[in-house]
Amino acid sequence: MNDQTGAPSKFVDAPDGRVHYQSWGEGPAMFLIHGGGPGAYGYSNYRKNIGPLSQRNRVIVLDLPGYGQSAKRAQPEGLTTALANAVRDIMDQEGIEKARLVGNSLGGMTALRFALDTPDRAEKLVLMGPGGGQAMFTPMPTEGLHRMFNFYEGDGPTIEKLSAVIDLLVYDRSAITQELLEERFRICTLPETMANPPLRGLRGHPRDALWQQGVENITCPVLIIWGREDRVVPLDSGFILQKLIPNADMHIYSKCGHWAQWERADEFNALVDNFLNG
Repeated sequence: MNDQTGAPSKFVDAPDGRVHYQSWGEGPAMFLIHGGGPGAYGYSNYRKNIGPLSQRNRVIVLDLPGYGQSAKRAQPEGLTTALANAVRDIMDQEGIEKARLVGNSLGGMTALRFALDTPDRAEKLVLMGPGGGQAMFTPMPTEGLHRMFNFYEGDGPTIEKLSAVIDLLVYDRSAITQELLEERFRICTLPETMANPPLRGLRGHPRDALWQQGVENITCPVLIIWGREDRVVPLDSGFILQKLIPNADMHIYSKCGHWAQWERADEFNALVDNFLNG
């Protein structure tokens, strides 16, 4: 992976499971935490953001447990707790006391859980279409979530099923290349991933309903970003989070789906950099 990403792979051999990560740049520590779709992993989801955001920050990109090169973890206290602990494992290994967390979808849930569990270590949060909220008007689960949850079921993964998932991640499909599709399919069908699909067997755990977990007590600055046409985690679920979190501002992109960091990359990079460093 080094030739493609330009950064060496590092690992935390934690008791709960091995975690893969990479880092770029210098400055305040910033974690970019990817979402939960099939074939997701750190570098792939943030390849349009790492360069610009690493100009004034130390950008750390991890593969969440069960994705990429990171081992799947047991979830006795819920999915988000297991994922937030993986971020903390990297921080402990790297001697990082406090960090900015930028998370998309499942990564946004991870960032919220981290801030709820260890508020003294969360400096600022950027949440793009995070799960864990409560939709006000949209029937749940959405079609996008249905396609994600069923990806490994039935006849198993196919590139056609992956393409159908991607269709609902973006507003404009023209930016998705065949190369990206094939790369994600290769990642989501790795033997370790096939043996333990990351979202298989997911059961609703009370700790994963994050809007009920005391988000009103999160005091650090929070920027919520949403694509108006998000068909995975609907925009209306963002309004409750924005209302509950005291220091949360919200930015909504028109003609944008679930991947704001991809579809509106230049604007996203400028917005996030200004929020974190301005």
